[in-house]
Order: sequence, then structure tokens, then C-alpha cells
Amino acid sequence: MLALGLAAPARGQSLPSEPLVFAGGRVTVSGDVSATISCGDDSTAACGDDPGYFNYTDYERSTLRLLRLDLSAAVRASRRISVLADIRSENGGGPRPYGLYVRIRPWIGRNIDVQVGRLPPTFGAFARRYYPADNLLIGYPLAYQYLTSLRADALPANADELLRMRGRGWLSNYSLGNLTPDNGLPIASAFRWDTGAQMHAANERIEGAVAVTTGSLGNPLVSDNNSGKQVAGRVALKPVPGLIVGASGARGPYLSRSAVLAAPPAARDGRFTQTAIGIDAEFSRDYYLLRFETIVSDWRLPLAAAPAIELPLRAVSTSVEGRYKLHPALFVAGRFDHLGFSTIHGTTEADTWDANVARTELGAAYSIQRNLQLKLSWQYNRRDGGRVQRLNVGAAQLLFWF
Repeated sequence: MLALGLAAPARGQSLPSEPLVFAGGRVTVSGDVSATISCGDDSTAACGDDPGYFNYTDYERSTLRLLRLDLSAAVRASRRISVLADIRSENGGGPRPYGLYVRIRPWIGRNIDVQVGRLPPTFGAFARRYYPADNLLIGYPLAYQYLTSLRADALPANADELLRMRGRGWLSNYSLGNLTPDNGLPIASAFRWDTGAQMHAANERIEGAVAVTTGSLGNPLVSDNNSGKQVAGRVALKPVPGLIVGASGARGPYLSRSAVLAAPPAARDGRFTQTAIGIDAEFSRDYYLLRFETIVSDWRLPLAAAPAIELPLRAVSTSVEGRYKLHPALFVAGRFDHLGFSTIHGTTEADTWDANVARTELGAAYSIQRNLQLKLSWQYNRRDGGRVQRLNVGAAQLLFWF
């Protein structure tokens, strides 16, 4: 009787921890909220914007100073047809339709589906991890976030003009096409989804997907601006438990029609494409997880004037990351990134067409409850050009999902 009198009512987690399900299981709604703050070692803006724009995205925001609200919904119209949507808002801005597509499953008993609309990525490993909880750290791998000096709507007239923009991908400008300074393209955008059709199939040992889309790897689009389509594919093997090995490829035109027409008539003939090949691997066992990914991307653009630009313009990215669990609620993680560029020859110098970049990020994450996580990280950035060539920055992120 004394024990019963002193007992307190049992309580579960106070925050919702599961997706919301309506209409007899036909409608499922989930979401996540992440708030990230950071402070760098630059004396002029220690806790302001990234002065070197190392973490800038193609939405002109820093991944280390970001409030993101994400709401996903799946409506099952029938056993074979579902409609899926993903709406996001960043830093108090209006909601953006991140994804909206129809999923069709022709055979109920087989893991084969066709998706049409604004689609999840086909290429690579990191971009397919859609949610902040899938990211071991706070920053993003360079291949999926860092902005090169190339643009889809503007062209350098020659090699000298391209070399002048080394390390200026956050705000580059050229003399052909759109003359307004604007941000450049990443190798592969992790912040926008492309529009088109995708087929996906999987079993216990192998998974594959192929897609035809409107935009390109670094410049996903909703409406076509160059009358060309990208073809992308990926195959992933699971030979033993805990090991995944993947290979990806993509090829498609990236320059807008207006940029091509701004080039001299003799230079307009050709295929102005981005072609990329990627290899990735993941291995997990016991308390640790290891990931590796490398991407080689080639761009072709019109040769307007001398000194000519050696084509293709190539970028090679390599990312290695890992996680070790110290406790069920606590893990430490690290990532090393390098992004390098091919060499071109100007009038007076030869150099890489963009500034090589390296990044080291170390961090830890603690789960306050199963779906409420606090992350801390330290990041060191180094670049062989640009206005700011070194930056240390610390960041903290609070993440909730259901």
C-alpha cells in the first residue's frame, strides 16, 4: 500500500515520435525541424555570415546558419498508386515544393516502382539521405554543397575570364549571357530535386534506379530551359550484411538556351553537357560506420575566344567519413573532403580553373530522446584561392523529427 501511494504515473516521450497517420492508414505525414548556429574565427564577422562562403548553398544560404522546417506527406490512392510531397521552408522564408511525385507499383508482389514528377535523386549516395538525421555531421560534403564558379546562365569569354573567378562561386560574373553576378553550380545539388521519370527496383542483394529528368546534376529544374534531358542511373550491391557498394552515372545538358545563344555563332555547335561518374561504399559493424564517396564531373561549354579553355573542365571530389558509438545515445563522427579541379592555361599563367578546396569536420551528437538530437561540430576549411582562404568554424544544431 505504501509503494502504491508513492508511485507516480508513467509518462512516455512528451514530443511526438511517430509519423501521423490518417484516413485508415491512407495518409501519412512526417516532418523535421533543425536549427543550426555557427561562429567562425574571422575577426570581422565572428558569429555572422560565413565570410569565405565555404558553406553557401545554391539557395544562397549557409548550411551552418539555417533554420529548416520540413513536412512530408504520402497519400495512398490505391494499392498500386501513391502521391508523395515534400515541402520545406528555410530561415523563415516561404514554403518551397522540394518534391512532388506519383509512385506507381505495377506488381504488388515485387519491389519495382515508377515515379513521375519532382523526384528524389538517382545519382550518388549522400543526396539520397534526405533528412538531417541521416547526416553524421552538420556540414555537407563538398560535392553536394560547394559552389563552383561555373554557371548555367552565363559563360566566360576565354580562359583568362574563368581564371579570374577562381574561388568566387558564391558570386561569379561573366561577359556572355546573364551579366548579373550570381552563384555558381555545385557538382551535385543536395538542395533541389529534378523533374522527370524514374524507375526503381530492388531485392536483398542488389538495388538499381534509372531516371530521365529535365535538369542536370548540378542544376535541377522544374521546367526545361535547353530542350535537353539528363539520363542518370545508379546500382548498389549488398554482398554481405553491413556492406553496400554503389556506382552512379549521369549525363545531360546544363547550359541554358540563352547562355548558348550568347556565344559566337561558330561556337554554338556541340553538346554542352555535364557528365559525372560516382563510386561509393558504406560498411557498418558493431559500434562503427564508415562511408566513402568519390565523384568525377566533366563540363563542356562553348569556346568563345582565345586563350581557349581546355575541355572538358573537370572536378574530382573525394569524401571519407565515419561514426563511432560511445553509448546508445552518444556518438562521435568525422569527415574529410577534398575537391580538386583540372588545369587551364591563360595568357600569363596556368592554374586550376577553380580553387581547390579541402575540409575537415569533427563532431559529436547526443540523443536527448530518440527523435530529439543535439549535434556539435568543428570545421576547418582551406582553399587555394578566393578572398578568404582559411576558416575555422564551430557549429551547433538541434534536430527534431517525427
